[in-house]
Amino acid sequence: MKRAGRRPGAPATRDAIVAVARRAFATHGYEATTLRAIAREAGVDPALLIHYFGSKDRLFAIATGLPSGLPLLLQAVAGLPDADFAEALVRAYLGVVDSDRSRNSILALVRSAVSHEQAAATLREFVTAQLLPVIAGRSDHPDARLRACLVAAQLVGIAMLRHVVRAEPLASAGPDEIAALTAPGIKRHLR
Repeated sequence: MKRAGRRPGAPATRDAIVAVARRAFATHGYEATTLRAIAREAGVDPALLIHYFGSKDRLFAIATGLPSGLPLLLQAVAGLPDADFAEALVRAYLGVVDSDRSRNSILALVRSAVSHEQAAATLREFVTAQLLPVIAGRSDHPDARLRACLVAAQLVGIAMLRHVVRAEPLASAGPDEIAALTAPGIKRHLR
């Protein structure tokens, strides 16, 4: 018995569209990225994007999903001794932000959070539910959550200046150098 309707496309085509969308959102942000531009770069008809994803918002949500291993990485860092925590946090963060596999997802969120509420909400949810508790848990201060926000702001700022603004010498500095220079400030916030 034949099924009616459109035949499903190849999974590779869908994956290619998501990869193109991820790069486009990371490079241009949500507002400046169009479905037509994504379709053109992916070499597909724009209608295929609607078929697969339904809307630009849905494609954005799929393309900018945070890396799946991020919660486990944060849990591992949370279990480290105080002396090692700050530098390990920066190294782990840079490992995600600098990685070819996850950089575009993170940057798409950071770049788009300024002008798109869904991106801001996704980034806010990650920061408040996963990142801040790990950082705030390292401080006994009554304002531990504020201190954790300051640390998170520094980390997001590093991603912004390193990969969006591409400010030198930060853009070309090695992760070891960045971690060594950033860790003392993080430790001061958490003391």
